[in-house]
Amino acid sequence: MSSSKSTPSIAIVGGGIAGLTLALNLIKLAKSPTSSQPQYTVTIYESAAAFGEIGAGVSFGPNASHAMKCIGPEVYAAFEKTETRNQFESKADVWFDFRFGESVDGKFKVEGEEGTGPEDRTGELIATVRCPGGQRGVKRSDFLDELIKYVPEGIANFGKRVAHYTEDKSGKVTLHFKDGSTADHNAVIGCDGIKSNIRKTLLATTSNPEAANAVFSGKFCYRGLIPMDQAVSVLGEDMAKNAQMYLGRHGHILTFAVEKGRLMNVVAFNSAKEWKDERWVVEADHDKMRKGFAGWSSTATKIISLMQKNDTWALFNHPPAPTYVSDDGLVCIIGDAAHATTPHKGSGAGMAIEDAYILGHLVSEALAGEGVNVRKAIPAAFRLYDATRRERTLRLVEDSRETGQLYDLENPEFGSDKEKIRETLLKRMDWVWTHDVKEELSDSLDKLKNILMGHEA
Repeated sequence: MSSSKSTPSIAIVGGGIAGLTLALNLIKLAKSPTSSQPQYTVTIYESAAAFGEIGAGVSFGPNASHAMKCIGPEVYAAFEKTETRNQFESKADVWFDFRFGESVDGKFKVEGEEGTGPEDRTGELIATVRCPGGQRGVKRSDFLDELIKYVPEGIANFGKRVAHYTEDKSGKVTLHFKDGSTADHNAVIGCDGIKSNIRKTLLATTSNPEAANAVFSGKFCYRGLIPMDQAVSVLGEDMAKNAQMYLGRHGHILTFAVEKGRLMNVVAFNSAKEWKDERWVVEADHDKMRKGFAGWSSTATKIISLMQKNDTWALFNHPPAPTYVSDDGLVCIIGDAAHATTPHKGSGAGMAIEDAYILGHLVSEALAGEGVNVRKAIPAAFRLYDATRRERTLRLVEDSRETGQLYDLENPEFGSDKEKIRETLLKRMDWVWTHDVKEELSDSLDKLKNILMGHEA
């Protein structure tokens, strides 16, 4: 398969945010300047009967919105149409107002700390963290519904759950589906989420095959959506309509508006040593939920009381993968399939969109022109994607875990020291938000050209 009498085919496994943004990027970039035929074809395999996302609200930072614009106006338009920001103009650039959220007998204190006695800091503002655009949240399903409108008909195959794949030396990847069918492609990109079977196959022969499976992070959360009028009646307009984070011992609560201010999204976190249920999402035990936040401030307990219909989510994350690319270089993973993280930095979905932007351009550039050696081009693009993206995305997984401990006053470096917490909160997101994905791509494209010209291994 040295050159392209037949058009190279790329399979995307998974049709969530990562899969669809990647597909839209690849499809746009596949157009040939010298031919009416695309440089390659794109096929999406989705295990469900239709595109869809589970989960309630998800937020995107300035790095994510920048990556959307870089992929194309249609992606950013889908985001703008579905996003909700803080409802007060004065809070337009606020990501979260961070407050202490727990009280014990009317006082705030932390077990094991020495001092003259508990200080009443319940509800006290710790820090206001700001960023361009402020808090920008969407319901996952709404955002996906808009993205779907831009996906051409005929490229998606539904009800196709991948069991595993095989590669051969000629440059062919065979996807093996659980229904017994198979499909052959020149390249496969796994976007099949935290339980990815592409990841399991890819890492099985590496130095760390145990990294294939996600591990319990020590945190779980209760998720719920509250009608905004109910939230306002209990919390007041400011606290209900603008993003808030309440910190306490072994837990924290966050709220922000979604659905253009019609709903308040609530995520209430607790700590646990283990998760025994095989299911990761279960119906909430309301008695357990109330006990988990007993002794917290009246504001916090009011939020919990509003959560009448909600689920409990165990929070898993991936151990660091030694690579995002298969041995033969024809398969790679992005998004949650590569670096599933806890949500404590609100950046997992944004990192997936960055992945989609970088990888789409590397693949397109590698396959551009006449007489392309596809067997050489695909591994070059995939391995450079791995070299470009793995360090940054794995850093997010680790930093998010540590940030969850910070929010839950479990991080020994900060404890419940307000000034130390404030200082780290004000700068903790900088490395995520200020990243220049265009500069990252420019550097990677220069390296790719050298590799394809044989100047680098």
